[in-house]
Amino acid sequence: MTLASAMLDIQQTGFYRAVLIYFAAYPIVTSIMWITTAWLFRLRWEDAEEIAPVHPAAWPAVSVLVPAHNEEAVLRRALNSVLALDYPDLEVIVIDDGSTDRTAETLMSLVADSRIRLVRKVRNEGKALALNDAIPLARGELLLVLDADAEPARDMLRWLVPHFQGARVAAVTGNPRVRNTNSFIARLQAIEFSSIVSLLRRSQRIWGRITTVSGVVTLLRRSAVVDVGGFSPNMPTEDIELTWKLQKRFYDVRYEPRAICWMTVPLSYRGLWRQRLRWARGLMQVMRKHRDVVSDWRLRRMWPVFAESFLSTLWAVCFVGLVTVWSLSYLIGLPPVGASPIPNLWGMTIGTLCLAQLAVGALIDRRYDRSILRFYPYAVWYPIVYWMFLALATVIALPYLFRRPGRDSVTWTTRRSGSGS
Repeated sequence: MTLASAMLDIQQTGFYRAVLIYFAAYPIVTSIMWITTAWLFRLRWEDAEEIAPVHPAAWPAVSVLVPAHNEEAVLRRALNSVLALDYPDLEVIVIDDGSTDRTAETLMSLVADSRIRLVRKVRNEGKALALNDAIPLARGELLLVLDADAEPARDMLRWLVPHFQGARVAAVTGNPRVRNTNSFIARLQAIEFSSIVSLLRRSQRIWGRITTVSGVVTLLRRSAVVDVGGFSPNMPTEDIELTWKLQKRFYDVRYEPRAICWMTVPLSYRGLWRQRLRWARGLMQVMRKHRDVVSDWRLRRMWPVFAESFLSTLWAVCFVGLVTVWSLSYLIGLPPVGASPIPNLWGMTIGTLCLAQLAVGALIDRRYDRSILRFYPYAVWYPIVYWMFLALATVIALPYLFRRPGRDSVTWTTRRSGSGS
């Protein structure tokens, strides 16, 4: 059998047609769903009156936990933003987790401020263990976990803290915004965080559960974190894992888009690839570890989150598989079934809805990030460049869906400070 005849036979099967239909239908259905539910969230919560203020005397103490590893270039600026937070009762605990650069020296020049406390670890044991080590030292019941390059808006805690008047609220994640928008790849990420990440979190709040809090900025109830065993050191994405653990214990996890926090994103394709591959591996291991949610009726509110995670992974596999088949077909001179170099009805529908989704996300977040609409022209590259980039990372990470997490803690990889990589 020749390669041409084999490729032709593959593209005539019912399985191949089913894959084509799923590949086309999934982004259409999800775009419509995300757009409508995100607008519903905005109308119900963001356009409503502000959260009822709490009398200043009732503001609870907040302990800010900042784990750091080789962050000398960004840490001073980040901590200055933290210290400028408009909040009456604040302490800052910085955990230097085995840094090999001048992070420790940078911290020593800042500890003159009585609100800053330093925990210095000589061994790199990873972000999760750094946070777990700091939790017993914190005096606040509310823990604000920030990345070492995060720069919170001055009023951020005023938006996050009132949510915790609800006794079952265990975590509220803020709205990370891209600060270093000085490259093509960074501007694509700015669009992504408005039109994919932020839009999806709004939608998931309508469902009742979210896939993950943001590792960049999240306010946590300490007793709830302790109740679920703290952060998991052996998971590559401790934020996703903690979110699922909390929600499986019936705690409420929320998203507050008005709590703005500026962050640094990777400026190189290599840095972005390493980040997204880690995220993909982490999600795979979380899905494996918490696969029991699909068989437990009590956890039925987690079903949409699990289904969305699984179906998006399946779509990535279909995407990479179809592109491989189409590429081989073109190489041997065989016009592939379901692919055309000229945009057709399905391709135009998918592309139009993708751009519409990106536009809606940018319009909703415009009130928080006035510059975001300037980057919308870059959105045309998102389905062309970014989809394949992320789908490939998902497929490469797929073996982790079937691999039991190791016992050793996941340590930091060396970071080129200031690069976001």
